[in-house]
Amino acid sequence: MATATATSDEILRCARSLIIAGGYNGFSYADIAAVVGIRKASIHHHFPTKVDLVRTLVERYRVEADMGIAEFERQSPDPLDQLRKYVGYWAGCIGDPTSSFCVCALLATEIPILPQEIVLEVRAYFRALSAWLTSVLERGAKQGRIVLSNSPRIEAETFMAAMHGAMLSARAYGDPAILEAITTPILERFEASPTD
Repeated sequence: MATATATSDEILRCARSLIIAGGYNGFSYADIAAVVGIRKASIHHHFPTKVDLVRTLVERYRVEADMGIAEFERQSPDPLDQLRKYVGYWAGCIGDPTSSFCVCALLATEIPILPQEIVLEVRAYFRALSAWLTSVLERGAKQGRIVLSNSPRIEAETFMAAMHGAMLSARAYGDPAILEAITTPILERFEASPTD
């Protein structure tokens, strides 16, 4: 990973918003240079190739996701509340064009054209998110807080797909409320009634 500096952080922030706006092939170093106000040579100094830049971006994104998950767990030991916090995080981001979509979900739609180094990082993100969701659902079911219709793994994959689909629908309709309209019934289905 490139050494963290103010310039490299600015480059990564810019690349992230450009990927969210137009995908992997939707930006160039010239675009970043124009936004950040530096020369392309400076970008190449920090990230010799676009693959290096996007791989570093996804690595950092995965670290941010891990930290966010750890914060959800720190804030509440309740598995259902952790799922609500995860949905709430995305509900809070959805109206912001620089963070309105999961970078890895967006890049996953481009896997056929992505360099293999980036594909590996994107897949690692999905595996880690699925493992966390599976563990949350397992704990919730064991505690009687969550009702599952399928195995925790299948439910986790279904929930993850629904979240990313909800982000896509919110973007397609230009309506951030769509995300919660889709995810609220899913969370309600998970919620065990007091008599369960």
